[in-house]
Amino acid sequence: MTDDIRPATAADVPAVKAVTDAAYHPYIERIGVVPVPMEADHAAEVAAGRVYVTGDPVVVGVLVLVPHEDHLFLDSVAVHPEAAGQGVGRRLLAFVDERARALGLPEIRLYTNAMMWENQQIYPRYGYELVERRVDGPYDRLHYRKGL
Repeated sequence: MTDDIRPATAADVPAVKAVTDAAYHPYIERIGVVPVPMEADHAAEVAAGRVYVTGDPVVVGVLVLVPHEDHLFLDSVAVHPEAAGQGVGRRLLAFVDERARALGLPEIRLYTNAMMWENQQIYPRYGYELVERRVDGPYDRLHYRKGL
């Protein structure tokens, strides 16, 4: 099911940026600021081994995962709008679970902007529970966790 998800390479950096920008761009007006994933140093994240992609020959989905001692942090999940409704997001979230288990980590954590209300519908369906709401600078964030 997630066999088509692979670590990103330096050659994928333009596609990582394009998918991330396409996925997050609609939220700029709604939240009033540029979403953090759009401003990430994608080349550095790829070089650090934190980015995974799916789609062949064209990348349509991107994950940024940051392992910590006691959890895996899902920093970003992005699906190109043209691939919406094709199960890409479901496969990416399943991969996050697989990756956390492979690393021996008991929990996945993430946050989403409170104005990205679609995510508030999605994450609980995949076993994530809302832990807290916290404002960090201009970002009003909902923090989620999922025990494995």
